[in-house]
Amino acid sequence: MESDETELPVSPQQRNQVPETGPFVLRSLLEDVPLSADGDRGSIEITCVEFLDQNLYVGTSASESLHFVQIPPDPDDPLGKPSYILASRLLPAYHEPPPNTAKPGVQQILLLARVNKACILCNWTVTFYSLPELSPVFGTTQIRPCSWIGGIDLNTDLAGYKQDGNGAPVTVLVSLNKKMRVIRIGEDARPVRTIDFTGSTTSVRRESFACVADTRSYALLDVERLLKIPLFPISSLDDTQSGSIGGRVEDISGSGSGGISRSTSSARAGHGTASGDDRGHSRSTSLGTFMTGGSRRHSQHGRPGDLSGRETPEGLFREASPAPAASPLAQPSRDPSPGQNKALPPPPPEASAPAGPAPVYLKPHIASPTPQEFLLVTGTGPSDPGVGMFVNLEGDVTRPTIEFDVYPDGLVVDGRGVGVDPIPATIDDDEEGFVLASMAQESDDEIRYGLEIQRWDQNPGEAGTEKFWLEQPLVGTRANDESSSRIGLRSLIDTGDVYFAEVAENLRLKRFRPFATRSMEASILSLSGGDSRTATSLERVSGERELFETEESLPKGWENHRNEEEEQFAQRLGHVRSRVVAWSGSNIWWAVRNPLALRLDATLNILMGSGVENLQTYQSLDKRKVVELINSLRGREAKTETEFLSLGYIRQRAGLMTFMSILSGDAKEHLEVEYHVAEEALLEGGLDPRVALSIVPILRNEIVEGRTGIWIHGGVKDLADKYITGIMPETSDSTKDNTPSDEVLQFLRRLLAAWRKKKGFGSIANEQEVFRSVDAALLLVLLQMDKSIPPGPARANSIRAELYDLVDHGVDCFERAVSLLESHRRLYVLSRLYQSRKMAGEVLRTWRRIVEGDTDEGGEFRRGEQKVREYLTKIRNSALVQEYGVWLATRNPKLGVQVFAEDQSQVKFEPNQVVQILREGAPGAVKEYLEYLVFNKNHAEYINELIAYYLDIVTTKLEESEEARGILAQTYESYRALRPPKPTYRQFITDNTVDEEWWHSRLRLLQLLGGSQGFASQYDVAAILERIAPYTKELVPEVIILDGRQSRHEEALKLLTHGLGDYDTAINYCLLGGSSIYHPISGTMTRGSLPTRAQQAELFRCLFSEFLQIEDISNRVEQTSNLLERFGGWFEIGYVLSLIPDTWSVELVSGFLVSALSRIVRERRETMVAKALSGAENLKVRASLIGEVEKAGPSIES
Repeated sequence: MESDETELPVSPQQRNQVPETGPFVLRSLLEDVPLSADGDRGSIEITCVEFLDQNLYVGTSASESLHFVQIPPDPDDPLGKPSYILASRLLPAYHEPPPNTAKPGVQQILLLARVNKACILCNWTVTFYSLPELSPVFGTTQIRPCSWIGGIDLNTDLAGYKQDGNGAPVTVLVSLNKKMRVIRIGEDARPVRTIDFTGSTTSVRRESFACVADTRSYALLDVERLLKIPLFPISSLDDTQSGSIGGRVEDISGSGSGGISRSTSSARAGHGTASGDDRGHSRSTSLGTFMTGGSRRHSQHGRPGDLSGRETPEGLFREASPAPAASPLAQPSRDPSPGQNKALPPPPPEASAPAGPAPVYLKPHIASPTPQEFLLVTGTGPSDPGVGMFVNLEGDVTRPTIEFDVYPDGLVVDGRGVGVDPIPATIDDDEEGFVLASMAQESDDEIRYGLEIQRWDQNPGEAGTEKFWLEQPLVGTRANDESSSRIGLRSLIDTGDVYFAEVAENLRLKRFRPFATRSMEASILSLSGGDSRTATSLERVSGERELFETEESLPKGWENHRNEEEEQFAQRLGHVRSRVVAWSGSNIWWAVRNPLALRLDATLNILMGSGVENLQTYQSLDKRKVVELINSLRGREAKTETEFLSLGYIRQRAGLMTFMSILSGDAKEHLEVEYHVAEEALLEGGLDPRVALSIVPILRNEIVEGRTGIWIHGGVKDLADKYITGIMPETSDSTKDNTPSDEVLQFLRRLLAAWRKKKGFGSIANEQEVFRSVDAALLLVLLQMDKSIPPGPARANSIRAELYDLVDHGVDCFERAVSLLESHRRLYVLSRLYQSRKMAGEVLRTWRRIVEGDTDEGGEFRRGEQKVREYLTKIRNSALVQEYGVWLATRNPKLGVQVFAEDQSQVKFEPNQVVQILREGAPGAVKEYLEYLVFNKNHAEYINELIAYYLDIVTTKLEESEEARGILAQTYESYRALRPPKPTYRQFITDNTVDEEWWHSRLRLLQLLGGSQGFASQYDVAAILERIAPYTKELVPEVIILDGRQSRHEEALKLLTHGLGDYDTAINYCLLGGSSIYHPISGTMTRGSLPTRAQQAELFRCLFSEFLQIEDISNRVEQTSNLLERFGGWFEIGYVLSLIPDTWSVELVSGFLVSALSRIVRERRETMVAKALSGAENLKVRASLIGEVEKAGPSIES
């Protein structure tokens, strides 16, 4: 994009192939202009060009003006260009210069569109014509000697006749030999005022302010107030000029004399009126008044043969009106005789040869880039650099200077400038301001003619201030001759249209067929021996293509119709308007703004390197430059539809090229910024992500084209097609791993994830197919990246967590996602995908596969059975709950029954229904469910059934296992051998549990039989006794409990004392009346359920008798003494003394005796106190009675 000022010289044959990366390009306007009527062009050159309303006017050095009319191209030919036919070849009238004086030919063609007039300056003579056919007007009116004509107000629309059509006169400036004239041209040419400024050579005007130049310096004029501000010399080596900017204001109101002359047959003689004052807008001053001086000189020096020989009046101007007073243009009469010699106007100062040492004369250049500024060029020599200076309407410098490598031959500005408010005349101009300078540069002894282009609206050092060099294109066989000609340059008053077919071709949408060059069947066959997952993918793609083909067909010829529509739309984008022309030799070109798409496309082609599409081409891509180009587009807002599409196209192409380069080389060699910039370009450019997927081997088969296919910019399509057909292998090597590197996978992950965020955007075409492809590709990328992660749950912000997030939020490619997850054996992720679609049945089916041993590569499904249980409580499908609840109960009865027993479950089952379901589907879980009902829900109706389950388990074990019976017998012996204090037998067997089902079932059986849940009255004692009758020796605690339920307390206490030796439980038995052999949990027994004290005393007497029969004497004495001491209150002293053996020492029962006697004494004293209290109460009552009687007094009864 940047011009290289030190670039190597390019041969003429190569210049035409140089990529056009500059802001302007040259496009042919008219080739091989017929400069000579006889075809012998000789040394004839084009001197000026003008264009208005499809009419082209060309001036030549042969003093001819050629008029061409534009013929529009064939509407049916999209690539057709307009042609031009020669309408007329005009020989403008001019005054013959002195002998041996060179004739410059047609010097200017000034078109005044508003009044439909043309002014042609030919060999220092101005003549007037009508538009567009160039018919002479104003009779024989001429202006001579004239060095230039112009100075039209640039703040007006120069081609404004198209809108106005009011024919308002146009004011122009004319440079005479010693004066400048202000002339108003309408239906005729009328003088306005004279400006005292000698030797002016060019002028540019804004309203009343004109910037003019003579051969030495520039000046600023106020043509209304007739004031001048001297500026600076054209050559900085000219010491005769002050060089001051914004100098002293001078008055330039001079008296008019000579300059515009007219000859009439009836003009009056004499020149007395020539001294009138021409200032102001006085209409009383005739045109002849300030033409007299010129006429006088002509009469003094003229001679026969002065005329050019063309059909012009003898006196050069001939008025149709014979009366001078009838027209303000009348002039004093002069002798019309051809023998009357007239002095020729002196040649322009540039042509005069000074007598002394030749001073440095440089051609002045004036342009006006804005309504408030003029651009002036100064320098030191024709081959030295030039400097452009900006001054405002007051003569002050406004901007930093710009530099030209060589002093220009011609200069134009284009564009209104960034930050400059538009005016009606520039409202349609481009915003960026450029200055184009024609010059000749010398390089390696070769002169190269071209245009130097740079911005004028940016300060030096800012982005975009670089210079560009543009040379003329080679045309035909005469290219070598043409390349050596100087280039003329001009800004026209009207704009022309240039059509760029390349823009339309690159920006138009074309159908991209990622699989068009490859056979799907061949691909499947080539991969069948390799990765089966890829083969499945290809089969899926093929199936989808067939599916789309079988759907309702699109209208016949729809694709051709779409192509026609896209072509018509794109043709609008290829049109660019320009008002700048350049010419050289016999060729004329439009200097037109290089469309953004072509300009940046050419830059990308340069960065690509070799023109041959191969792997090395993409590897050699200068990615740093591509990154810089993409960054230069960041934040740039499009101002037109074409620019909007061009920015998107360039971003797409640059991003895709960078991605191709990354894929073609070692991904680790690329910088992270390159990945991010490519990603940003593809996203901001809006490239269909399926195009990027098409160049990644493992992802291209995830593309869903859809019925209408993929439509992308033609330039991007060509790039992708070339890569797919030329770089990617035709067949996949089963031994080669086509998996991209981690860096590429990361890039694809970010790109595809960003695209997923665009779901729902209405601006995305074929949204369904796009996001099906994106989701499938992103899933595959994440699966590839997740392979390197160890099995286990996902960590925060990890790839696995992102994979979960993808499937949890749902994917558009559901069927494909299922296939991918199955092929990669990621069953847990698959189950999450099913959850996102609320497919509970598939979720449970997938979890069952994992629990039952199917391979799950991720290893995330920990505590699978527990998760199944939790999930079953959340769903509302009773059939699924029943099915998988039974399955879980079969595998894990404890968890399985929780599914049916959970209070928070969404599906409720009746207990009877659950029992029936479990009996049929999971018999092993029935016991667990019954335990839940009995122990947790207190359903007493299921006690007998649960006891029966326990008895079945225990008795079956005892029947089948001698070892089990021995274990029980051993526990009894071990417990009896323990010395007090010792735990209860229940605590003993719990602490010394055997980890077998029958042992735990027996503990549960004892818990139920013991009645700690208050269900003692709910089970059938007789039936249980019948079941355990064969095992009474092994099931001693069970027999004790059942004896207590039958009120066989003596037998129960005997077994507790002598069978088990559980003395604490025996005492507890007496206190609780045999309702439980275990200490009840606090608060579980009511006071009403306890036996009376008399009943307790009776049980204690039985226990006392059993203690006295303990075989071990020491144990007998200890337990009996302890019983009497702790519970002596339940015994009568006489009963105890009668049973205690006489051999026992009183000391053994001293505790009991002391407590008993103390109790007797206490009772006696309590009786005495009660008796005394009763006596006192009796006295109190008697005293109260006596008082009442006395109070009532005596009464007489009759």
